[in-house]
Amino acid sequence: MFGSLCARKLARRSRSALIAALTVLLVQTLIVWNFSSLDTGEDRKDNGREKRDRIGINKAYSEYPKSGFQKRHHQPPLGKASIRHKQQPASFVVVFSCESPLVSHFRFVNSIDAKANDPLVISVSDGESFVDVGSEFNVDGYYSHRPKEKVRVDSNNENSVPKDFENIDNSNFGARSQTQRHAPGKHKQGLLEKAHAQQTLSKHSNEVIQYAQNKGGFNQTRTDLQRRANPTLRPHQSQQHRHHLQQAKRSAAPTADIKYDQPPKCEISGKEAISALSRAKTKECRQQIAEVYCRHKERQLMPEKVTRYCPVEGKVNMNVQWEDDSMETVPAVPVRIAFMLVVHGRASRQVQRLFKAIYHTSHFYYIHVDQRSNYLHRQMLTLARQYPNVRVTPWRMSTIWGGASLLTMYLQSMKDLLAMRDWSWDFFINLSAADYPIRTNDQLVAFLSKYRDMNFIKSHGRDNARFIRKQGLDRLFFECDTHMWRLGDRKIPEGISVDGGSDWFLLNRMFVEYVINSQDDLVTNMKRFYAYTLLPAESFFHTVLENSPHCESMVDNNLRITNWNRKLGCKCQYKHIVDWCGCSPNDFKPSDLPRFQQTTRPTFFARKFEASVNQEIVNQLDGFLFGSLPQGTPGLKAYWENVFDEADGIHSLSDAHLTHYHAFARLGLARTANSLQGDSSDNSCRYFSMGHPVSVHIYFLSDEFQGYLVRHHATNLATSKLETLETWVMPKQFFKFTNPPNNFNRLQFAEIGTDWDAKERIFRNFGNLMGPMDEPVGMQKWGKGSNVTVTVVWIDPTNVIAATYDILIDASAEFTHYRPPLNLPLRPGMWTVRVLHHWSPVAETRFLITPLTHHKHLPIRQEDALKTHNGPAKNSYMEQSFHGLNPILNIPVHLGQVEAAEHNAELTGSELERWVDSLVGEVWSAVDVCSTGPSGCPVMQTCRETVWSSLSPDPKSQLGLPKTNGRIR
Repeated sequence: MFGSLCARKLARRSRSALIAALTVLLVQTLIVWNFSSLDTGEDRKDNGREKRDRIGINKAYSEYPKSGFQKRHHQPPLGKASIRHKQQPASFVVVFSCESPLVSHFRFVNSIDAKANDPLVISVSDGESFVDVGSEFNVDGYYSHRPKEKVRVDSNNENSVPKDFENIDNSNFGARSQTQRHAPGKHKQGLLEKAHAQQTLSKHSNEVIQYAQNKGGFNQTRTDLQRRANPTLRPHQSQQHRHHLQQAKRSAAPTADIKYDQPPKCEISGKEAISALSRAKTKECRQQIAEVYCRHKERQLMPEKVTRYCPVEGKVNMNVQWEDDSMETVPAVPVRIAFMLVVHGRASRQVQRLFKAIYHTSHFYYIHVDQRSNYLHRQMLTLARQYPNVRVTPWRMSTIWGGASLLTMYLQSMKDLLAMRDWSWDFFINLSAADYPIRTNDQLVAFLSKYRDMNFIKSHGRDNARFIRKQGLDRLFFECDTHMWRLGDRKIPEGISVDGGSDWFLLNRMFVEYVINSQDDLVTNMKRFYAYTLLPAESFFHTVLENSPHCESMVDNNLRITNWNRKLGCKCQYKHIVDWCGCSPNDFKPSDLPRFQQTTRPTFFARKFEASVNQEIVNQLDGFLFGSLPQGTPGLKAYWENVFDEADGIHSLSDAHLTHYHAFARLGLARTANSLQGDSSDNSCRYFSMGHPVSVHIYFLSDEFQGYLVRHHATNLATSKLETLETWVMPKQFFKFTNPPNNFNRLQFAEIGTDWDAKERIFRNFGNLMGPMDEPVGMQKWGKGSNVTVTVVWIDPTNVIAATYDILIDASAEFTHYRPPLNLPLRPGMWTVRVLHHWSPVAETRFLITPLTHHKHLPIRQEDALKTHNGPAKNSYMEQSFHGLNPILNIPVHLGQVEAAEHNAELTGSELERWVDSLVGEVWSAVDVCSTGPSGCPVMQTCRETVWSSLSPDPKSQLGLPKTNGRIR
């Protein structure tokens, strides 16, 4: 009977099958056409880079989200043989499914490297074929949203090209303008345009199957859903993707549409320059980009030939010996070191701890604090006032990863140090707050005194031509608007050897004086060349040293060990500030301690360390270098980091954070009032909150996040005196497995938050403070096991299903994360995210979207509250509706919930604060409260006498007077 039913269904769909078959032939033709336009061998007189650019569609990291043919596995470089193989006709498998009343589908199988589970799906619904070449299909067969990343300005600078980082093509603008054998037709052009409109999933990211709306709605039964372990429904393009497509098209607009204060002096035809002009934020930046482009076009910018002064042919590399015994001997004339500390952020205690470990009265310390890090700058000024051999730069710059400003900062710092006649130093060493010594100062001085004429700088150690290409040295870059813009190609100057590697080095004074003061052809032209270079600090000093009269002093070792994890650190995480891909090292953990002791080459520093990620490794290093602090030392396992200071001004906070900090303070006052045990006549521990928070710290204990410490003013109702209190609030846990537990055991944990750091696998928004305008990310942690598919369902506070998607989890996956492209604002209240396997519940977690009590840092008005707290337009979080899944997933929608949400959206003033406090109180608990001074509350502790307050003792980072041996530690 079932077979008869299926036959009748297939007969009714005969028209659909015919259309779909024609569609398959069309897609096959387009795919073969697409492949045929690639390089077909060596008969064309193109260089390797042009070949790479022609296949940039498949491998490029675009500035704009892309879609198209997305491969789950890494595609090897296309050589002559592989190109021929690629041009073989693709095969198709036609599959008619009677299992689902919603959809029949075809499977496309790439005959080259796709497997049977890598289909290109062409949906056919209600007798009508649905074909949209390019934007809707990929070789994996799954329609995957890849939302834009949240913009985050980062001044961290790392080596972008580790030795084995060879599989990333940085041609992030796709193929360059060039004559092609076949001009793309209309359909192919659409494919190329849409390839720029959706960001591809990287080979290590989770694969997401997106559910969409069918004309008839979701009317499957629970049995249907459970039987379909891997459903594939008709995809729709979201509003966000259309927005990115429009952005991509705008980026290719003629330059005449771009506004200038003065028209450019040449025709700007390069598509990379046009893209930069369309994305630049300010007129000043656009004007500068145009001027640089025109000067380069007229050959006025770059030197064509540079003089080499090294008397030796080839690359010189002096060998130095590692002798532990000799380093213990005090040299007759010890060298003196100028430490250049380049710091940013707010981790002042970590900087102080580094300073404490490297300080000696014989050395000098010059500190540059990023222009955006005002809190840290104030802390460093205080530090400098305590020691005569410490100075802070009187100027500050906003350096960015890969930016030319970093080299400018180093050159200016060197110039300052040479001008300080009272500082007689022999070596220049640059350090960041993420560095830490792994040997003592005495050992370093003994080693450098032995090799005082050497320069220690780490080279890339690979083929030089490949390094130039991967580093982007043959591309023109320009920095403005705190962004490094890629503007086109350029030639490497003739006559010299270009070198590069790590931007952390130790240079002797003689070479520093040569770099700063020399007017010879090499130094002058290299400063010109590297002013328009990506990551210039990773190449300028190497190139000048290798081609200068000082070339024989080069040692290919920067005396450091770096924690490279290629799988996690090379994710193009700086694309929002640089038109290029880069890598960053991971933080060290306690398990890495043996690596410091087993290194066979001379090594004195290691990086990176972050106390907010792991402080125990620094405690262990301190014990190894200086001896362990006694057990019971206050604050030994604790770490505090400032996230807000009153001097920063509330404009430095988002409305969501300001709302939370006020709510935390009120939670603390409520806890204090409860300490009176119900005595209504006693006001000694009752307070009225006054003003904005004074400071906020995040608090860790044994490397576990413990919550926020909010210092705030409040008036004691009994004494009418203003007191400064500090409240400790700790988050509650909401992740739980189903009861009874599901037999699926791969899932270990799930969490929702913002600012996910895929490299360190943590949410940088500690405690996940989120408001209606934030874009949450769902993270899952997995144990080892077989390949599985799980379903994730997001449910808003009124039980509206906001999003649902499947994630393909391979056997080795440890973490997955995904940001569903939800329409904003999100409805305030407690959200639920469920994880299902075969549509059976596995686990769930809850998270809070907090309504805002402030709008643009002022108490929110009702009209703004209604816009912000009423959820998205038409209560639709995505274009497709998942309302039909509510009864299937047992998620009832109550009219009372909807009415309450609409009523709460109108609240302002004290009523809004009470609503916020009730929600925040569900997620956070006030653990303790202390006072910074005398208090009218008899049970109130003094903050300095607690073990948790930001004012409690912290001997690890506290600085004192130098000892008789010249050290602090």
